Amino acid sequence: MLKKVQIFGFAVLMAFSVNAQKSRTSSLERPKLVVGLVVDQMRWDYLYRYYDKYGNDGFKRLLNQGYSLNNVHINYIPTVTAIGHTSIYTGSVPAIHGIAGNDWTDRTTGKNRYCTTDDSVKPVGTTNGKVGSHSPKNLWSTTITDELRLATNFQAKVVGVSLKDRASILPAGHNPTGAYWFDDSTGNFVTSSYYMNDLPQWLKNFNAQNLPDQLVANGWNTLLPISQYTESSPDNSPWEGLLGSAKTPTFPYSNLAADYQAKKDNIRYTPFGNTLTLKVAEASIEGEGLGQDHVTDFLAVNLASTDYAGHKFGPNSIEVEDVYLRLDQDLADFFKYLDTKVGKNQYTVFLSADHGGAHAVGFMEQHKMATGIFGDNAEKNINQMLKDQFRLDKMVMSINNYQIYLDQKLIKDSKLNLDEVTKYVVNEMNKDQTVLFAVSLKEIGSAPIPEPIKTRIINGYNWQRSGDIQLISHDSMLPPYAKTGTTHSVWNSYDSHIPLIFMGWGIKSGESNREYNMTDISPTIASLLRIQFPSGNIGNPIVEVIGK
Repeated sequence: MLKKVQIFGFAVLMAFSVNAQKSRTSSLERPKLVVGLVVDQMRWDYLYRYYDKYGNDGFKRLLNQGYSLNNVHINYIPTVTAIGHTSIYTGSVPAIHGIAGNDWTDRTTGKNRYCTTDDSVKPVGTTNGKVGSHSPKNLWSTTITDELRLATNFQAKVVGVSLKDRASILPAGHNPTGAYWFDDSTGNFVTSSYYMNDLPQWLKNFNAQNLPDQLVANGWNTLLPISQYTESSPDNSPWEGLLGSAKTPTFPYSNLAADYQAKKDNIRYTPFGNTLTLKVAEASIEGEGLGQDHVTDFLAVNLASTDYAGHKFGPNSIEVEDVYLRLDQDLADFFKYLDTKVGKNQYTVFLSADHGGAHAVGFMEQHKMATGIFGDNAEKNINQMLKDQFRLDKMVMSINNYQIYLDQKLIKDSKLNLDEVTKYVVNEMNKDQTVLFAVSLKEIGSAPIPEPIKTRIINGYNWQRSGDIQLISHDSMLPPYAKTGTTHSVWNSYDSHIPLIFMGWGIKSGESNREYNMTDISPTIASLLRIQFPSGNIGNPIVEVIGK
């Protein structure tokens, strides 16, 4: 009898143990924190161009411990900052999410509209209305950060930080804990009344440190001996722009501290802008307690100095190489901070880019490769052409994002046929030797344009905010404002081929050369977190990364 009781007791104990184990494993597991790192203007090849000079704990840690996708492209045009960040975080494209460019032409007023400007809100932390009057009101779709807030009944904390307003606001979504950006008039990080009426105390404390002054105090010299920058062109190359009061684009930039005091945006073009951004990101983790409880939080970080340096100096400059080598060190320090504060393997990070960047025109010319200037005086010339043909002046409202905006009201009021005018412009543009394709955006579906260009035009066409005619330039043709340095906007690989690496909680280690799109990032994170895809999502989860 005793033996039977013992057996029965053992069976009950085992059943209790199994049920307890089931109870423990049945709770939903998520990382404590998701960190999105979007490196502005980072071409995919930068991962390997400077590979031998990277340390082991920054980019190489991502590559060795994470899962790297080597064939990720932007699946729309124009490839610009505001759209890049929006498309990463919505899993969608301009045709759907509404952010048609960094700015676009408002057809009702004919005026330029910036993507995040909102005159109904007030600046917070600054008196500069132009700097502080911003919100996500022009964003039509939800973001992955919105969906995390919704999935947790707004218990999850979401913070966006960047030197750029748009690169903080759009990733953080419609209802974050906060979105903060850099104010060139004060040297502080600020926000708007859309989010709060006063800066949080942690950010006031951060601003009070005057960290920018400390970062630029000793000027900017190369991290390594300049002779070791063998991946870059000579220091004084004629296609590079000038920084601050410098007379030549050469190291050292000894006058940086004075230049910063004269014009605080000068820090943006140096590696210290990235250092500053990651430090305010760390301050937000401390101040908001990100990753410190059972609810997953989200930190969206844009590292923008890579873009400013690229625009200023071009991708083959020693300046850009130095920015990346120093960013590598900053990332190593940031990952170590996350290991300590949140816990190693307790957070998930992804690193990608909003767009790439073209080689400088002068660089291409020197090396006997096709290049040139595209669209010089285009608006003036096309208006004159239309005036000669239709006897009506100023029929073009603007040319923005490689799109021609016709004045539809003027054309209608003048009893001209819009389709006829559009067809005429398209035919004339296709005679231009710098134009690869010109096409009416209303007729793009039937246009004889090859893939992937055709689909990228369609995805980028927002009928309420885009122009009437899309221009596609020949390879490596840059607009007139980029006669020094570089820019981006087009479909070509130098602008559209971006890095994408996931690392940390729930992520496999490895790499893949399969084809993916920028819009696949958000659904991958959503699948990892087991939350709803953003409302306008067109992407698919990258299952090989998460193994589900």
